[in-house]
Amino acid sequence: MKIIQSPKEMRAWSDAQRMNGRTIGFAPTMGALHEGHLSLARAAARENDLGVASIFVNPTQFAPHEDFNQYPRTFDADLNLLESAGVHTVYAPTAAEMYSEGYATYVMVEAVSSGLCGASRPHFFRGVATVVAKLFNAVKPHRAYFGQKDAQQCVVIKRMARDLDMGIEIIEMPIVREADGLAMSSRNKYLTSEDRSRALCLSQALFAAQAMLEAGERNGAVLLKRVREGMAEVEIDYVELVDADTMQPVTCVEQPVVLAVAAQLPTARLIDNIKFDPRPPGPERS
Repeated sequence: MKIIQSPKEMRAWSDAQRMNGRTIGFAPTMGALHEGHLSLARAAARENDLGVASIFVNPTQFAPHEDFNQYPRTFDADLNLLESAGVHTVYAPTAAEMYSEGYATYVMVEAVSSGLCGASRPHFFRGVATVVAKLFNAVKPHRAYFGQKDAQQCVVIKRMARDLDMGIEIIEMPIVREADGLAMSSRNKYLTSEDRSRALCLSQALFAAQAMLEAGERNGAVLLKRVREGMAEVEIDYVELVDADTMQPVTCVEQPVVLAVAAQLPTARLIDNIKFDPRPPGPERS
């Protein structure tokens, strides 16, 4: 497995692969890998001639009071996992290479980034869109893979790729969960045993709402009330029902929606969501 740190070297490698007609699949990560990340890496390797993953803890998406310095870093273990997932090349730039002295250019994806996590973390999506644009410029993938757990992030990246004519197919992969339903996250490592137990209320509340949706419930207020009641054990950041494409709140489930939650526990902030499409199967769902 090849490891590249320089943006210039990464671009040269990607140009050479493209000239030889090879397709590149890309799974961006911040390391501290779990099965959710590895599902992206395996898809990138399986569905393309060459799979590339990145490991970069991006400072511009963390506010000063957040956990940039504490964010888990397990580089050597991550490399072993990526190699076992079939990844051909790992792009692991340094912060100095990504953000040189005097760096002053940022990408803002408006509207879809304003609510949900964008409301409580207003710095976040500017940092995410900027770093992903820079990673795309270096890796030059044909396809890029992101997890549904970060549903709003997926929409932001899809919109950026579309609006900036990047010519990259953005593929959203299903949430990978622990056996008890907790959505996998690198920040789960922060959780105490007590917080780990309390955190289950996020997925349990969402699963209860999903059962209501599948039984025919379409009233947003009813669904949100059920989820909030189910998350009484934690400090709720948000519980929102939004349009799956625009990330704007909806009151009735008539089109594909995301029911998204975020909660602050003493040891970590966690997010989770479910997607639901009320439309009957058919060509209109393709």
